[in-house]
This record gives sequence, structure tokens and C-alpha cells, in this order.
Amino acid sequence: MTTNNHFNFSNWVILAPLLAILTIWTVFLIELRLGANFNEYGIYPRNLSGLKGILFSPFLHGSVEHLYNNTIPLAVLISFLMYFYREAALRTLILGIFISGILTWIIGRPSYHIGASGVIYVLASFIFFKGVFAGHFRWIALSLVIVFIYGSMIWYIFPIKEGISWEGHLSGFITGLLLAILIKVRIPLEKKYDWEKEDYDEGKDTFLKHFDENGNFIENGVDELDDEKVKINYHYKRKPTDKI
Repeated sequence: MTTNNHFNFSNWVILAPLLAILTIWTVFLIELRLGANFNEYGIYPRNLSGLKGILFSPFLHGSVEHLYNNTIPLAVLISFLMYFYREAALRTLILGIFISGILTWIIGRPSYHIGASGVIYVLASFIFFKGVFAGHFRWIALSLVIVFIYGSMIWYIFPIKEGISWEGHLSGFITGLLLAILIKVRIPLEKKYDWEKEDYDEGKDTFLKHFDENGNFIENGVDELDDEKVKINYHYKRKPTDKI
């Protein structure tokens, strides 16, 4: 697969993040409308009933600030995933939610863990490490973008702030690293010009025959017509005179 075929824009680059954002905001608005609190559907570690949070917790948020802080990173990272890793995007999202949820359930404090931040850490970690491991220049550039924009997130995998599920962040970070190792993607092939190929022979290059060893243009060099003379025939047509 060439680079042009690999990095093609599709509607899902926009639709997928919009669907994710619409879903988490809709759930939050339903809570406000009903005056309800869905936190009990979050992940509650080492409790069987808390396992349901593996599926539901990414859609639950405790406040408008919590929701807003997750909205933009989630939209941006899903867009990156859909555009640069579209073949692995669905697997990464599904496995990322499931594995990070399980890890949070295992290592988390006895409290309800909610929010899409775990998924955000999965995506940021996966995109960063996959670019490093694959070595393709576009993916490496994307990894650097992730570091530049979201590099400060690394601190929140540690318990530095009260009320934040650092366990969910750490689980997402570890999950993204594991998926970057385990999920295989096809590395796009770069188009090579003739002079970039290993079997390139300068002596057979018609263009280079017009230059000497010092790079000077040879005015009477060999041309593509192999010295065949071009015969030009001129045809003259008499313009008919106007009749009175």
C-alpha cells in the first residue's frame, strides 16, 4: 500500500469523534434533565457489580468541567486514529476500553471511576508508541505532535491530585503501550524515483547524458531521439480572395 492510498481522508475522520462527543454529552444532559446520578455505573474495583463500569464508565462524567476537559482531547485523538491508523482504529478503541477498564478494576481504589480520560490515555499512548515502533516518518511526526500537545498528561498517571482517577490514567497508558506492540499495521510504502532505486545506473540516464563529469551542460549532447534528424514540412495555404 502506497502512502497516497494509506493516508486517505474519509467521512469517519469527522463522524467518529462527533459521535463520541455527542454520546458523552447526551448522557450528561440526560443526568441533568432527570436529576439523576449515574456514577454507580462506573468501575468499582474488585467488586463484581463494578465490572459493568468497564462498558459504561467512559460515557459518565461528574461535572461540566470534567466533561469539557475530556471533550477536545477525545475528539482530536479519535480523528488522528481514524486518519493515520484507520485499519486498526476499531480494534484499538474496543480493546482499549476493555483492557484499560479491567486494569482499573484490578488496581483502582475502592471508589467509582468514571470518565473518558482512560480512553484518552489509551489513544495518546497508542499513537505515540506506534509511531516510534513503526518508524514511518509521518507516524513519527505524529508522535512528536502528541508529545508537544499532550506530553504533560504523563504526570497524571501518578497520584498527584486528589479526586482524579490516576489508576484509570495509568491503566490507559499501559493499555496503549500494549496495543502498540500487539496490533499490527501495514507500513505505507513510499514512492521511489528511478535515482533512488538500488539498481539505478547513471550511465543509462538520458537526462544525465546532457552533462559532463563536472556538471556542465553539453549543448550537443545525446538526445532522446538518438541523433535522428527531425524533418519539418511547411504547408502553405492560399487565402481565397473576396469576390465583389
